[in-house]
Amino acid sequence: MEEKKPVFKRVLLKISGEALAGKKHFGLDFDVIRSVCAVIKKCVDLGVEIGLVVGGGNFWRGLKDGEGKIERTRADHMGMMATVMNCLAVADVLEQMDVPVRVQTALEIRAVAEPYIRLKADKHLRNGRVVIFGCGTGCPYFSTDTAAVLRAAEIGADVILLAKNIDGVYSADPKVDPNAVKFDSISYDEVLARKLAVMDSTATSLSMDNHIPVILFALEDPENILRVILGEKIGTIVG
Repeated sequence: MEEKKPVFKRVLLKISGEALAGKKHFGLDFDVIRSVCAVIKKCVDLGVEIGLVVGGGNFWRGLKDGEGKIERTRADHMGMMATVMNCLAVADVLEQMDVPVRVQTALEIRAVAEPYIRLKADKHLRNGRVVIFGCGTGCPYFSTDTAAVLRAAEIGADVILLAKNIDGVYSADPKVDPNAVKFDSISYDEVLARKLAVMDSTATSLSMDNHIPVILFALEDPENILRVILGEKIGTIVG
């Protein structure tokens, strides 16, 4: 039986901070992180170049946690710091698995990570290293979903993989509406027009303008990352 080959050469994988917390819903669940990293290792071993953006919601969500309590810009900067903790945790677990990795941050924290430099990130990827991008875009008012699309455009990723806690894009919230219909594929225009919760509108527009397809799927089974990269039709394709 012929072994499947990756259909993508370079991908940008976005994982929410909440996903790294597992069932604890706060902090880090290293069983979850190890299972995700084990699949990333399989992809790297197949020659796939992986850029990774991790959210920070398992520690702090700037808009939600800071609203009405502290100034928005500072709240967002705190969220950026939260992503760095996640980046370092994922990097360490990958290194334990002998996967070469570099952490780059949009805000300079030279003691623990490289500053984000596009050409340097590109060189790391071509040399087989996983590059983990921290601190979002480095600017307040922009989500880590927007950061994922921005980095994907900058590194020339073939696709953005959105690993979420839902198995695709639905016509409505399936937890609320039992008649919600899952889409196998959907256009950016329709996502924006129907205000569907794929990414925030800024991230969706940026992805549309740069013609980068997005595949949204459930991270509950981390092997889904590998399945998508090998071309299996799971989740929802937005493009």
